Amino acid sequence: MYQLLISDETRLDILDAFAWYENRRAGLGKDFELCLEAGFNLISRDPSLFQKRYKDLRIYFIDRFPYGIHYLVDENTIKVFGVFHTSRSPTHWKIRSSPKL
Repeated sequence: MYQLLISDETRLDILDAFAWYENRRAGLGKDFELCLEAGFNLISRDPSLFQKRYKDLRIYFIDRFPYGIHYLVDENTIKVFGVFHTSRSPTHWKIRSSPKL
């Protein structure tokens, strides 16, 4: 299994999405969190399962919610630097191309 490193910016992405869904309906934020956790587990087991979208950047689109986990694989480490809504411009993750993990 790979080591999963999540940037501080990604943690903020997750908190923002959680709050947005929870404000829409009680418990929906928790559902989002569970789907995200399942995605992290899949990525941790075999990050190469998911296609490269931009150079070495891989994206896993989580179930039930329009979000993608953006990550890079470096030997035995997975560096997650964004959890973005699919409607967001790719410029958001390009800005994070050198994440602080």
